[in-house]
Amino acid sequence: MKTNNNTSRGSVLIADEMHLSLIPMLEKIGFQPDYQPKISRQEIIEKLGNYVGLIIRSKTFADAELLKNASNLKFIGRAGAGLDLIDIETAESKGIQIFAANEGNRVAVAEHVIGMVLCLMNNILIADKEVRAGIWQREKNRGYELFGKTVGIIGYGNNGSETAKRFKAFGCKVLAYDKYKSGFGDEFVKESTIEEIFAEADILSLHIPLTSESNKMVDAGFLDKFSKNIIFINAARGEIVVLEDLLSKLNEGKVLGTCLDVLENEKLQKLSDKQKAVFEKLAESNKVIFTPHIAGWTFESYERINQVLVEKISQSF
Repeated sequence: MKTNNNTSRGSVLIADEMHLSLIPMLEKIGFQPDYQPKISRQEIIEKLGNYVGLIIRSKTFADAELLKNASNLKFIGRAGAGLDLIDIETAESKGIQIFAANEGNRVAVAEHVIGMVLCLMNNILIADKEVRAGIWQREKNRGYELFGKTVGIIGYGNNGSETAKRFKAFGCKVLAYDKYKSGFGDEFVKESTIEEIFAEADILSLHIPLTSESNKMVDAGFLDKFSKNIIFINAARGEIVVLEDLLSKLNEGKVLGTCLDVLENEKLQKLSDKQKAVFEKLAESNKVIFTPHIAGWTFESYERINQVLVEKISQSF
């Protein structure tokens, strides 16, 4: 990491809650951090012309409106994975560089995925509730092993590749498909076509960004293409999955169980009537495990994301 002990390179607005290690890290490379996690969208719009950098996490959408006054902005940093909160076209038209810390939470995501699928396949959450209630049922809670299962991974970036290593450690055969990458097969994974995954997978795990292409990609037609009945895991973006179709396939038995760290609408108090009806049906099922978008949300990754992001900024300025 470059250091700069001379005149400040300018102010950087930190517009979301961040691990406070970010402040000395930015200072070390010559920037003046302005930590305002409670700043409103309107305030950002009004003040953004005063900053050379903007760092966001998940609450701030850096669209054309937000960037209209960004006359001095040189970069936007996304403290996390994925760039769906940034209007890339507008940013690039203004000469604004974009950085993301995709590598920062890959271990956390991979471990979380494994944890969820182990809980599902071994009835751990159900059994825990029963034992606490004084119910001791061994046969009813007999589980399945990961060992020997075929796992399909769609998207082989940081999170997909790290997750593949974890599944491989459990004795799984791992198939991975990435539309935009090739030549990545190794001792952990077999580079595969999507058709091979449809034909062979017992478990499917998504590790792709939300784009116009991936939005609502996983629907009834997609799930029907699998030869086997599968376990489905989504720790990517909720909007990739049509939850109504997932519920239908869960009821049919095409989906044996599902682990969902993300939802199409994560503001549970603001669900539409249709979304609420689907969510309530999923929530009633013992074949579903939810977590509140916390894959990648460990104490270690919270700080590591800052390190990755600042290193990338440092290499460019």
